Amino acid sequence: MTAFLATGTGLSASTTSVLQGMRCVLVRDLRIALRRRADTLAALIFFVMVVSLFPLAIGPEAALLRTIAPGVVWVAALLASMLSLVRMFADDYQDGTLEQMLLSAHPLALLVLGKIAAHWLGSGLLLALVSPLLALQFDLSPAATGVLVASLLLGTPVLSLIGAIGAALTVGLRGAGVLLSLLVLPLCIPVLIFGAGSVQAHNAGLDISGYFSLLGAFLALTLVGAPLAAAAALRIAIE
Repeated sequence: MTAFLATGTGLSASTTSVLQGMRCVLVRDLRIALRRRADTLAALIFFVMVVSLFPLAIGPEAALLRTIAPGVVWVAALLASMLSLVRMFADDYQDGTLEQMLLSAHPLALLVLGKIAAHWLGSGLLLALVSPLLALQFDLSPAATGVLVASLLLGTPVLSLIGAIGAALTVGLRGAGVLLSLLVLPLCIPVLIFGAGSVQAHNAGLDISGYFSLLGAFLALTLVGAPLAAAAALRIAIE
């Protein structure tokens, strides 16, 4: 089967094997997330509750709600994605799976990338899909809502990638949740600024291409660097 895939796609057998290893990690983590629906629902409910509290507290001032909507949604998305970061590597560290990953013939960085992808699918993607319903509470136009969703789809993977570095650095440590927040939150501020700024620029009638270009640059940079940094941190933690 491996040889057939390698021949049909033009990939070498080793490359196909590596991709299959990453896919196995992704599928495994997604299955674990499905078994622990409470964790996924907790982050989603937290996101909905935090965003919904602001319109209730501020009142029906449409102009003010439209102004604060991008920042509120992005801050809530950042905090919600942090809820599940602590367990990204902690469970594998406790049951010995992480040691097996380090001993695997597959590159550890690609296996880590599979775990990051699973985390984003179970957190960032769901938050982006729910955000249009929450945007109705802030009286955002359909066009502004589309910009908000696009910024979340482009920016939330960066949150998962940066968070993976913090999760790897704090794996096995007591009080890892607090330390993880202190490490990750400052690094996510640029994504927060440009993600929320894209919607605000759209509402002001300005060009938003620059904001999305910067978000794309952050994504490309972290997509290359974060798995390598997280893999190095995991090797230090195991040793």
